[in-house]
Amino acid sequence: MQEFMTAAITLILSNMTVTLFVVGLISAAIISLASRHRHEPGFVSGAFLNQFLLLSVGVAYAYNFLMHSVFGDFTAKIIGWAQSPFQLEVAFASLGFALVGFVAFSRRRSLMVKFVALLGPAVFLWGDAGGHIYQIATTGNTAAGNAGSILYSDILLPFIGFALLWWHGAATRRHETASVRDPEAWSEATS
Repeated sequence: MQEFMTAAITLILSNMTVTLFVVGLISAAIISLASRHRHEPGFVSGAFLNQFLLLSVGVAYAYNFLMHSVFGDFTAKIIGWAQSPFQLEVAFASLGFALVGFVAFSRRRSLMVKFVALLGPAVFLWGDAGGHIYQIATTGNTAAGNAGSILYSDILLPFIGFALLWWHGAATRRHETASVRDPEAWSEATS
């Protein structure tokens, strides 16, 4: 049993971006199903987008800050690199992204704020993925923190974030368009 728990904890911690993404999907589904507001336009899409901003941006980058600052030697080892002063710079960039993710998480934030909260991390992750691919191609670095799930999540998570933003924008625009065309019909349909 202890070996299983150790393996489970190692899997969760070594795949934190995937873990946080899955937790975000589950929590958004629970929020959507449990809320009496779930029939409001944009509520469900907003729940998924906001949980993504909270967990896949805010918490994930706070975790990245912690790993690159406090546990820099360990993190460098799992990436397959030597410890470097640049890790502290990555840590503080991650802290900045985390704070923006936490600010954008609120339901009251505009789509533009949410877009910006996704844009910076997307550029960072795609650049990170390019660096990982370069290291794989030139040095054969297939360490767990350079290849595998981290590489795939670096590429895919920004696309997922932008898809959630688009979904939420489309849902709220449909509501706004319907309200302008026929406010009474929309009011009756959502009552």
